[in-house]
Amino acid sequence: MQSLINRLQPGPVRKVKVLGFDGVDVIVQLSDAERGATEIGRIPRQEASMRRVEHPAELFEVGQEIDAEEIGRWREGQLHLSARACEIPALRSFLLACERGQVVEGTVAAVHNFGVFVHVDGEPDGLCTGFIRVPDLTWGWINHPAEAVEAGRRISAEVIIAETRTGQVTLSMKALREDPLIRFADQVGRVLTGPVIKIVPFGVFVRLAPEVMGFLHLSELTDEPVETPDHLVEEGELMTVEVTEVDLQRHRVRLGVVGGPDGTRRTAAQ
Repeated sequence: MQSLINRLQPGPVRKVKVLGFDGVDVIVQLSDAERGATEIGRIPRQEASMRRVEHPAELFEVGQEIDAEEIGRWREGQLHLSARACEIPALRSFLLACERGQVVEGTVAAVHNFGVFVHVDGEPDGLCTGFIRVPDLTWGWINHPAEAVEAGRRISAEVIIAETRTGQVTLSMKALREDPLIRFADQVGRVLTGPVIKIVPFGVFVRLAPEVMGFLHLSELTDEPVETPDHLVEEGELMTVEVTEVDLQRHRVRLGVVGGPDGTRRTAAQ
């Protein structure tokens, strides 16, 4: 995650002149006033604008000077740039002011199965800059973001990263709450009972406490060959399990089963 964030950090802005087009890419000239030298750079099609156009010639004319953000060197060291990162000055200024770890407030604009869009306070009018991925909504298990938030709700969230090239601020609501595993770390060795909340091909997840779930591997459920755990358990079924590991770094709880009198390795709590 950190390496990805580093790659998405805003780069320096350069004043460039449009020389022409190479297919759907824009070829530009950069001038270094201090050294009196020039360099040829490239603006890939996807970095030309936040607007959808068939060809960047609809946006730029040969000889036009524009601002573009440096994004890296490819193709034997050729400098690549992003014009869309500088397309809306007010948006760029807002994004640059959003620092990682900063707490912001906003209003939920829309809830989708892949995440939540948020109107962040202070963003330019007519734009929606905030986005929360599903894993960043809550420490607990949810089947859909609508279980955590709804449109129109006021929220507080922590900035993960502000991206000038996408015009988006990635946020986290759960970052403002203590990791529930911190208080659960001393539960190793305890025998607990909880409902099965999700079944996957290689095991099941069991809720052990509010916002805490553990994973029980298929091999723990039976010694007999089975294709999937749903032949053995059902969602909602109560299981008695032993906490065998609490991994705070990976945010993971491993479980073992408590042997039953019938010789199976699973016990369902009554």
